[in-house]
Amino acid sequence: MSTWCRATRVTVAATVAWLAFVCLQHLLTGRWWLWLLPDLLPPLTFLLVPVLLAAVLPAARLLRRRVPTGAARVVLAGAVVAAALGWPYNGIGGIGGVSVANAADGTGPGLRVFAWNTGYWGQDVPRDRFYAFLRAQDADVYLLQEYLHWDETAGLDGARQVDDEAALRAAFPGYAIASRGELLTLSRRPIVATPPVGPDRDLAGRAAGFDEVFATAKVLRTDLEVGGQVVSAYNVHLPVQIDLAVSARFFALIHERDGARRRQLAGLRADLAGNAHPAIVAGDFNTSPAMGDLAVLRDTLHDASTALYPGSWPAGLPLWRIDWTFTTAGLAADGYRLVGTDGLSDHRAQRVRIALKGHQ
Repeated sequence: MSTWCRATRVTVAATVAWLAFVCLQHLLTGRWWLWLLPDLLPPLTFLLVPVLLAAVLPAARLLRRRVPTGAARVVLAGAVVAAALGWPYNGIGGIGGVSVANAADGTGPGLRVFAWNTGYWGQDVPRDRFYAFLRAQDADVYLLQEYLHWDETAGLDGARQVDDEAALRAAFPGYAIASRGELLTLSRRPIVATPPVGPDRDLAGRAAGFDEVFATAKVLRTDLEVGGQVVSAYNVHLPVQIDLAVSARFFALIHERDGARRRQLAGLRADLAGNAHPAIVAGDFNTSPAMGDLAVLRDTLHDASTALYPGSWPAGLPLWRIDWTFTTAGLAADGYRLVGTDGLSDHRAQRVRIALKGHQ
């Protein structure tokens, strides 16, 4: 090692450090609340860094710089192992979940589903353009998040209730409407039940203000009557893990948000396990493929996406996939797309066709 030049030592050190980081990712993501900070890396980082490290070797040859054999072996082996260990986190092709079934496997009634974080219900855009965009989707089921406005001057207490029911009924005649906190579901099919899920069950049977419901109800389940069958639609918005504006309580807030996210996910998994109906689960999970939080859902549900890299946020340069659509075994998905929203939100919207499997 004493004959290695400075560039060689730096390259070897970077390779070892990255491999160590990926190993820690395996051990800590989804398990330790503070790892939510490293989890913020764009998923593609887990592919690009090993590629760049390995690319140093041919680049050195082109520059007529000698890389000792031992160092070259360390860099190449470390890059390959890091790429392999980091593959489940790189977001490529939905790796890590059950492969999606095609809707051609479904012979029952189909549903056009549209799931979208609306960006505080379009509070900063013209109202007519916002509603025109929603109507243009012509979906059978809308799973919408951030059905509220936000007062930026109030910090973490900025949630403000929106009551747009009259406008919604005018814009979507014949649709059933269900809302809870910031979650809104519109359905052409009848809504036959809205059982509370997870922490929201603790509010059942008692009056609660909007602020409490907003903080507690992050999963809205609606049971829909579809061709004589019941299909459950889960509208999800998990709490974001950090808030850069809260400097005084920065780490305390991460810890609190981690606990809230875990309770919501545990409640969702428990409800799905006890639900005999086929189900679609969609929304803004604030969770990328680089994070271990969704491991159980990704291992047990069908990921509707078949895209190579289905980035959804930010809308203009979607390096992160934080919006997801899953289905249970009783449903088949087809035509999944992430669509641009013309500046109406910082999220791309999800559009997919769902069909009941094996029903005439």
